[in-house]
Amino acid sequence: MKKIQTIYLAGGCYWGMEELFRAIPGVTQTQVGFSGGHIANVAYREVTTGTTGHAEALMVEFDVDRISLRTLLFEFFRIHNPTKLNQQGNDIGTQYRSVIFYSDAEQEEMAKEVIAKVNDSGQWGAPVVTELAPFKAFYPAEEKHQKYIMKFPDGYTCHYRRDIDFGETQ
Repeated sequence: MKKIQTIYLAGGCYWGMEELFRAIPGVTQTQVGFSGGHIANVAYREVTTGTTGHAEALMVEFDVDRISLRTLLFEFFRIHNPTKLNQQGNDIGTQYRSVIFYSDAEQEEMAKEVIAKVNDSGQWGAPVVTELAPFKAFYPAEEKHQKYIMKFPDGYTCHYRRDIDFGETQ
């Protein structure tokens, strides 16, 4: 029997994030949407204004028997640049900030541990600015945004997986 856990991550434009996370063995489901803001049932057009407080976020369900939260978080830090405040690639604004939305104390502690390890590695050359915030709500984006890169392989993405060693096995 699978043991499924969920984490909500924001690391810039959600299209590229989703495509890379979908390919990670042990990830069972992804969905793009919005989290961290002050407006309920928000839509993409509203979030693009930068006034909702929401970040473009990714819901990641994963099988803990196949991949640990720790490993998944290290992948998060390989997939986006966590040292850029409110920016990934050409995307600029608070909706593109880096955030880990934790659901419980265990997720929060693991996120703190991984952030410390990433910082200590010096691999990014600057401190991690990723926020840690308690998960409150997630509002799925419109269907046309779901699995966007799969639907439109030439679609925009500023994400790619970097071959970075954060010393996570130490």
